[in-house]
Amino acid sequence: MPIERKWWKEEVIYQIYPRSFNDSNGDGIGDINGVIQKLDYIKELGVDIIWMSPIYQSPNDDNGYDISDYYAIHPEFGTMKEFDTLLKGIHDRGMRLIMDLVVNHSSDEHAWFEESRSSLDNPKRDYYFWKKGKNGGPPNNWKSFFGGSAWEYDSKTDEYFLHLFTKKQPDLNWENPKVKEEIFDILKFWLDKGIDGFRMDVIPLISKRLDFSDTELGSFNEVVEKVYSNGPKVHEYINEMYERVLQHYDIMTVGEGPGISKDVGLNYVGHDRRELNMIFHLDHMFLGHGPRGKFDPVSYGWPEIKKLFQEWYDAMGDSGWISIFLDNHDFPRLVSRFGNDTVYRVESAKCLATMILTLRGTACIYQGSEIGMTNVDFDKIEDYRDVETHNFYKEFTSEGMPPSDFISLVQQHGRDNVRTPIQWNETKHAGFTDGTPWISVNTNYREINAEKVLADKNSIFYWYKTLIAYRKEHKTLVYGEWKVLDDSNPDLYFYSRKDEEGDFIILLNHSDLHHEASFDILSEYSLDLQNLENDMVDILLPWEARIYRK
Repeated sequence: MPIERKWWKEEVIYQIYPRSFNDSNGDGIGDINGVIQKLDYIKELGVDIIWMSPIYQSPNDDNGYDISDYYAIHPEFGTMKEFDTLLKGIHDRGMRLIMDLVVNHSSDEHAWFEESRSSLDNPKRDYYFWKKGKNGGPPNNWKSFFGGSAWEYDSKTDEYFLHLFTKKQPDLNWENPKVKEEIFDILKFWLDKGIDGFRMDVIPLISKRLDFSDTELGSFNEVVEKVYSNGPKVHEYINEMYERVLQHYDIMTVGEGPGISKDVGLNYVGHDRRELNMIFHLDHMFLGHGPRGKFDPVSYGWPEIKKLFQEWYDAMGDSGWISIFLDNHDFPRLVSRFGNDTVYRVESAKCLATMILTLRGTACIYQGSEIGMTNVDFDKIEDYRDVETHNFYKEFTSEGMPPSDFISLVQQHGRDNVRTPIQWNETKHAGFTDGTPWISVNTNYREINAEKVLADKNSIFYWYKTLIAYRKEHKTLVYGEWKVLDDSNPDLYFYSRKDEEGDFIILLNHSDLHHEASFDILSEYSLDLQNLENDMVDILLPWEARIYRK
């Protein structure tokens, strides 16, 4: 059957991490009014959908992904009235807003959990997972995503509760019908306000394997895929969410996909599944993670990345859909991880943008990527704010790793690399705040900032803008067949996009080297876009990207 055409396939997502986006009141924390002030900037880029990371009431143990009230805006971000103004401002500019739905877990300061932990017979006791210990320790050997046991002992009732993330993020029990009703009510509340959909946080984790048996798997990524994710009722739960709520609104849903492999991806997003519209699969983002995760790195390269893109394209076919992205709030800056953030920062940022916006899938851009922001080089643990970083710092240094060695790993892989404030201009704190920022600004803000790129028509920002407009003009780059043309050189990525409406060839040089790029077939195509000035038809300069059209 022909591929189904939908607005959420054609539009481009821009992720805002509000705490670090723009501070309007000088308290050092980005806020809703700060986003409102920058809506014209976002609109100028040409994106269509804003994905907002959580702004709900939260103790912020995990920067808002630990929610204590799903119906309230955290005061540090603003008020519900200001949120309504933001939503209207987005819609008035012809854009849409999707919000984070975090329902695998809540905060331990949520009223549900406070009741749940109060006694063994509280009516909300089974809103969460409580178990007796085993052999003087936790119920099983499951590890948290953020280090240590996934179980926390509570002396009040002499039982442990499950938390796959921090101990302040207890996992919700979807086996309980009352929990599902609570969640469906939350969905309806926000959708009735007029938002345009949800990015669903760690959605494949919501169904647990209730025997809670020990795992003998060595790799944590394997544990995630085979134990924590894709549980026995996950599709029943998501389908029920769709049938009861989601299908009644013209919205988009994208599920974060830890543990969703290409082999099960269509179970979540197949056109006949009545579950999710698309997934952020994480296979390419987990490349380089060793048995203990990101701070236990192993080597990888472009051959592995390209192989994963091919496998996912083949697995989705014309039935399923994914998002294409190279960074977000959980992973390092794309130009630092996949490009060259020193000598070829601008060139590699443009090359990577070209790939994101010409592969099949809904493109997602993380705030700051459009100006070429890089990883940070903080050299003291005190400069970092992420709970994950601090937990693993304690764990690894207690085992004998020198603190400086761990910090060097954090500089490459830590989540705070993408959480430093947006660099708006050359003034103090990069124009992010008049106060003291919640986390320090990257020291390179005088060289890299929005004011500079907006004044330079050859900047990364305007390359993104050009590509986004080009993608919208040529729907072949959304729906067309994708085919790799030559995979023999690990530094090069040559592929075509083709359907009855258009015929394109994309040439990418993912390296610091010059490479030959000679195709007889190119004589039939005209060069439409090129990120570098280069008159040598058969030679690609370092990090050069070209788009040819027939």
